[in-house]
Amino acid sequence: MKKVFFSILIMYLLYVLGISAYLFMVDTPLPAEYIGSEADPVTFMNQEQLTLATEYSKWRNVIYFIHTPMEWLIYLLVICFGISQFFARWSQQVSRFRFIQTALYVLLLSIISYIIVFPIKFFSYSLSKHYGITIQGFESWMKDNLIGFWVEALLLSVVVYVIMLLLSKSPKKWWLYAWLLSIPFTLFLMFIQPVLIDPLYNDFYPIQDKELEQEILQLAAEADIPAERVYEVNMSEKTNALNAYVTGVGSNLRIVLWDTTLERLSNEEVLFIMAHEMGHYDLGHLKQLLVGMIALSFVGLFLTSKFYHVIINNFGKQLQLKHNELGSLPILLLILSLLSFAASPMSNVISRAYEYQADRYAIELTKDADAAITTFHKLSVEGLSDVNPPGIVKLFRYTHPPMVERITHIRKHSEKLNK
Repeated sequence: MKKVFFSILIMYLLYVLGISAYLFMVDTPLPAEYIGSEADPVTFMNQEQLTLATEYSKWRNVIYFIHTPMEWLIYLLVICFGISQFFARWSQQVSRFRFIQTALYVLLLSIISYIIVFPIKFFSYSLSKHYGITIQGFESWMKDNLIGFWVEALLLSVVVYVIMLLLSKSPKKWWLYAWLLSIPFTLFLMFIQPVLIDPLYNDFYPIQDKELEQEILQLAAEADIPAERVYEVNMSEKTNALNAYVTGVGSNLRIVLWDTTLERLSNEEVLFIMAHEMGHYDLGHLKQLLVGMIALSFVGLFLTSKFYHVIINNFGKQLQLKHNELGSLPILLLILSLLSFAASPMSNVISRAYEYQADRYAIELTKDADAAITTFHKLSVEGLSDVNPPGIVKLFRYTHPPMVERITHIRKHSEKLNK
């Protein structure tokens, strides 16, 4: 198995060289119909910004395509070298309580993964800081990283404990019971995230511009969004990027604006962004995505169960693993990660379709296409976005349409409304 791992490692290194060379060399020319239009980045970016956006985007793409398969490599590493099996045995020796064993195992596995991936995370942070997107200090960045580490480790411990318990009780139908339990668990996380998880990273407070708040709440009322307050989040200490969103469910529903958005966009542009986010809510995108995620998890867990048992049945003796042992967890995580990656192009297509719909909704609500266009221009400049990415990047990375397509689409829709 060690020989297998080293063979895969060599393939990974060759892949890294190949994908990096391709992403740095590929040049996606702007289609002729966009040249000179308001969607052409030359019309709203200066030469320095164009150069920086191109460089930054290439680096970010390379990081993504290197980082994702590295996760798979980590799972293979701990399995093939017996590290996972050792962690499982040690955790069982430390405590006789199953949840404590699970938490200790997950903690050790998370630490190994964090250490291996940290150089890429740090490089990504340094890159973002070099290009002026991130202004967050290293100490603050590390604090956010460690908070994320512990939150993820805690949640993963709960999930793994339940899955392993189901595997031992029902080896054939564990995936179905896990799927059924995942539905209320997902809803619970969506409910508590705005009030318990998000505040761990940033400070949230009522928006200070009360006049703008009333305008936003008026839009929310027109969109039938039961929001009573708009929240502002202090992001200017960390980033120059702009963002706004609607989050949470039920009584914890929140409309949130980054303070950078409020500082750098006009009220008309802020209202367009909020109308767009409200469009997701009013058009039922949040519910549709939730239903889609539940359906996808059903298929994913079913396939994971099938692949998992095939691997354990064929390689379990060599790896000294059984189907209901903690040491087998990386196999489950590897399968889930591979399936998630394979499904990402399809989910991205759906997400981009929703974004187009929300853009159209926002234009119909605000009747201000010019504010929409200038908003997209500013978002591109502040985030150094690649407005016309390579096909493979759009396929796997873009949950939103590229800005060239988005700007053109919204202008056409506006003109259609005005006829």
